[in-house]
Amino acid sequence: MQETSKIWMNGELVDWADATVHVGAHGLHYGSGVFEGIRAYDTERGTAVFRLTEHMARLENSAKLLYMELPYSVEELKTACWDLVGANGLPECYLRPIAFFGYGELGVGSQGNPVDVAIMSWPWGTYLGEDGMTNGIRAKVSSWQRVGPNVIPHAAKATGVYVNSMLAIGEAVRAGYEEAILLTHDGYIADGSGETIFVVKDGVIATPDLSASILPGITRDTVIQIAQDLGYQLVQKQLIRTDLYLADEVFMCGTAAEVTPIREVDDQVVGPPGPVTVELQQAYLDTVHGRSERWAQWLEYAPSRTEA
Repeated sequence: MQETSKIWMNGELVDWADATVHVGAHGLHYGSGVFEGIRAYDTERGTAVFRLTEHMARLENSAKLLYMELPYSVEELKTACWDLVGANGLPECYLRPIAFFGYGELGVGSQGNPVDVAIMSWPWGTYLGEDGMTNGIRAKVSSWQRVGPNVIPHAAKATGVYVNSMLAIGEAVRAGYEEAILLTHDGYIADGSGETIFVVKDGVIATPDLSASILPGITRDTVIQIAQDLGYQLVQKQLIRTDLYLADEVFMCGTAAEVTPIREVDDQVVGPPGPVTVELQQAYLDTVHGRSERWAQWLEYAPSRTEA
């Protein structure tokens, strides 16, 4: 991670090195936090944050599912993002808002602990590598199951949930793959360690529905809308492991991963990126970089000083 100048923390811009928390913070011990991953892109009109409002609304909803009351509104957090982008002078960056139960009591229950909120920003290139974006990655079905909806609220982007993803990606990388694919307890495809899975067969695009214990992904929603607008038939349904092996194309998407093709699953060759994946990837990248007006409503630009 490349250090930048400032981090927004509990309402103030502080120096990167000074953005610290107490070792007794509840969130450190129990994973009692929520977060977002957001990208800001450099466009001809200046820096644009992709679907900033939806990301902050999801942060608020995630907090609600953990019985956490955020001390800032969605609008205040959006303003904080713009203040941070301006302070760090990065026309293109990754933004990481996080809220967690802080230092107070250290029992398992979070009652009585303050809620700390911070936002980081730093330059972050292609998550799964430039070669992966162009030629596709190799993925492995993990031995770790995706946590179920009655184990923890999967609709919350909660910090503790990602131990599940950490174990899966670690296993995959140690085995020589770039990414993991997790299954549900009953063997249906869930998602990647931080991405949604899409399968293309006979021109039809399929993706697991939310009952597969997956996060309601904002990039997932984006790709679904783009695909439907481009005329593709898209279904949300239960998918099984062999759907990956027999697919014409497989790709994954997420804020960090954007739209990344998968060329191989469990040593079963899917093939190089196909025409559907390539078209959706290009449409997505053109949108976030401001090169297409078709879905320009998803780009949010810094408010002018007169609007602030």
